[in-house]
Amino acid sequence: MARSFPIDKVRNIGIIAHIDAGKTTTTERVLFYTGKTHRIGSVDDGTTVTDWMEQERERGITIVSAAVTAEWNGYQINVIDTPGHIDFTAEVQRSLRVLDGGVVVFDAVQGVEPQSETVWRQADRYGVPRICFINKMDRTGADFYRSADMIRTRLGANPVYMQIPMGAESRFEGMIDLLTNEAIYWTDPSGRTFERKPVPDTYKDQVAEYRAKMIEHIVENDDELMGLYLEGKEPSIEQLRAILRQATIAGKVCPVFCGSALKNKGVQPVLDAVIDYLPSPIDIPSVKGLNPETDQEEERKASDDAPVSALVFKIVADPYVGRLAYFRVYSGVLKTGTNLTNSTKDKRERISRVIRMYADRREDVDEVPAGDIAAVLALKNTFTGDTLCDPDKPIALENISFPDPVIHIAIEPKSTADQDKMGEALRRLAEEDPTFKVRSDEQTGQTIIGGMGELHLEVLVDRMLREYKVQANVGRPRVAYRESVTKSVQKVDLKYAKQSGGHGQFAHVVISVEPGDPGSGITFENDIVGGSIPKEYINPVEKGIREAAENGVLAGYPVVDVKVTLFDGSAHDVDSSEMAFKIAGSMAFKDGVMRAGPVLLEPMMRVEVIAPEEYTGDVLGDLSSRRASIESMEPRIGNVQAVKAKVPLAEMFGYATDIRSKTQGRGVYSMEFDHYAQVPTNVAEAVLSGKNKK
Repeated sequence: MARSFPIDKVRNIGIIAHIDAGKTTTTERVLFYTGKTHRIGSVDDGTTVTDWMEQERERGITIVSAAVTAEWNGYQINVIDTPGHIDFTAEVQRSLRVLDGGVVVFDAVQGVEPQSETVWRQADRYGVPRICFINKMDRTGADFYRSADMIRTRLGANPVYMQIPMGAESRFEGMIDLLTNEAIYWTDPSGRTFERKPVPDTYKDQVAEYRAKMIEHIVENDDELMGLYLEGKEPSIEQLRAILRQATIAGKVCPVFCGSALKNKGVQPVLDAVIDYLPSPIDIPSVKGLNPETDQEEERKASDDAPVSALVFKIVADPYVGRLAYFRVYSGVLKTGTNLTNSTKDKRERISRVIRMYADRREDVDEVPAGDIAAVLALKNTFTGDTLCDPDKPIALENISFPDPVIHIAIEPKSTADQDKMGEALRRLAEEDPTFKVRSDEQTGQTIIGGMGELHLEVLVDRMLREYKVQANVGRPRVAYRESVTKSVQKVDLKYAKQSGGHGQFAHVVISVEPGDPGSGITFENDIVGGSIPKEYINPVEKGIREAAENGVLAGYPVVDVKVTLFDGSAHDVDSSEMAFKIAGSMAFKDGVMRAGPVLLEPMMRVEVIAPEEYTGDVLGDLSSRRASIESMEPRIGNVQAVKAKVPLAEMFGYATDIRSKTQGRGVYSMEFDHYAQVPTNVAEAVLSGKNKK
């Protein structure tokens, strides 16, 4: 098979950052300089390639991750532009799961922002090597050194300065490449051409200092080079590049670059760095998974000759071609016209049409080799996180986990004609977005939709109207409360016996209920000894407990962070059944929770408010009235204060409007879920009375 590019010349990278750091603007320049576009799109004008949805262009933010393929100096670069808003964090998470490297964009004025930390931790979780691009060097208040230092202090990373800027703000004219010891100037407004010149005399001392630090940082990662350096011999540029590449791929260092994507300065060196320092599919460890037939761990090498294995990381309902499944091929070659197994669901899927995506445009291809990213049409049973593989060599790759929704709203169709259309629209949107949940409220009969924030649900409801032509009324946002317990109950003894002619029903279980670790959900332990309950009835007991936990005892909210231990019980030779033990487990659990001091939990959000210093008092007072716990205040450049706090989500509805009015439109905030905490008694009473009234 003839590949377009050898596998070692393929890069799968994501552009990740806090909202408004310049990810999409940077991606636009990547496409322009690699020849994929012939003009530079603008986020403000709504003309960018990767922000193609109407909602993205209207709001000027990225909502869904978009995949594009470009070529640079003989290399193929698959780029995924990801959202920066916390409400769309699932898009970042599933993209990072299939990427080999990342370019993390930072705002030179703000430095490391809250969502920068979130995406950095997500990249840590998946072991994704990164390079850093400190953007917006032309903005008032830009400070390269402060931003790079925040990467070290806030993120615990090991940044290596590869460049230093020449000037800043309106005087930003280019940067100095510390590796080659050259100044880089951009010579035309489009940024297409640039020149390398000797370092100006005014920067020579500074360059000597930072270049020595850079070399020290790099040679620390190689004993042989370190020895040569200590002897006074400077390593060659090729040696330094090779060691820096190894250290970056190993996650030991993060090369740092600077520029201004909007002013078309600094993007080409970042593209060179993607090739020089980020891994190809063969530079990362072979992917591992479980053989569903033997339950043994296996691995697949990134080779076209290996059995095919691919992970589906995103589903999109395309209005023109139907249901698209984005996938990353980890091994083998995925070809059109072949039959593969969905090992996650144990279903066969026919690969009828494969396309390479270019944001919302597409190009048909016959096959996709190892290490590449593409999309396939018309898969019936395959969803986000599923594995497609060779039927004769099955493997199930690690799935992608997503956070639970923290906010719910009721939604109802405006007319009978919208009723059926709404059900279909919600089903399709839920297929696309794993953090979007739809359920029916048993008490009210309402349809309830859940998501990661107000903006998340607002965008989805807007998409229902525009894409599926469904008119709907939405209720006020409601918090996704949880229930838990505060004390241990060592013995809950429950017998379930029912006689109704013929065989009866009998089950006897004895359990203990106690508080579990935060974030643990429901933990079930089987401590039955001596077979007092036959093995075949243990799973039904657990199933009954888990089903009962979905509706709590206080107000029907899910029960979390509870440890249940089954340690005794009995069975009847004739009357016992799986159903009887499932019912007994459910009843015992509810009884135990009632006796274990049930409490209501609410989602606590990590909030950062950035506002001019003169408004700090108003901001603090407002946060305190919202039951906030103020954690820190720190000054930022230009007489600005950053206030960090933990605030209950229930108190944050409508905060965007309030913060604007309290700071004359000059304050901004970011918010993300942190943890669940016990609701104060007076608030819990109000919540429960409101729930019971409904």
